[in-house]
Amino acid sequence: MRVPPYALLGVAIVAEVIATSAMRASDGFSRLVPSAVVVLGYAVAFYCLSLTLRTLPVGIVYAVWSGAGIVLITLVALLLYGQVPDVPAVVGLGLIIAGVTVLNVFSKMQAH
Repeated sequence: MRVPPYALLGVAIVAEVIATSAMRASDGFSRLVPSAVVVLGYAVAFYCLSLTLRTLPVGIVYAVWSGAGIVLITLVALLLYGQVPDVPAVVGLGLIIAGVTVLNVFSKMQAH
C-alpha cells in the first residue's frame, strides 16, 4: 500500500511539532523520557520527510514542512506555555501561511 506523499508530509509535520514540544520538557536532554520523545519524533519526521521527496519538489516540501511547523509550534506554545504571540508575530505567521499557499497554488515546480 502506497501512502500519499501529503499524508507522509502531515506525519512529518506532526512528529516534528511533538519533538520540538518535548525538547523544552527534556530540560537540556537531562530527562530521559522527553529526550527519547525528541529523538524519536525527529527520526520519524525526517524519515517521512525523505519519503515525500521521492515525488514532491524539495522547495514545496520544505516550505510546507517548515511553515506548518512554525505555525503549529506557535499554537502549542500558546496552549501549553501561555506564550501569547504579539501583533508582529501574528502578522509574520500570516505571511508564512500566505507564502506557503502561493507556492502550492501557483508554483509550477516539479520533482525530478
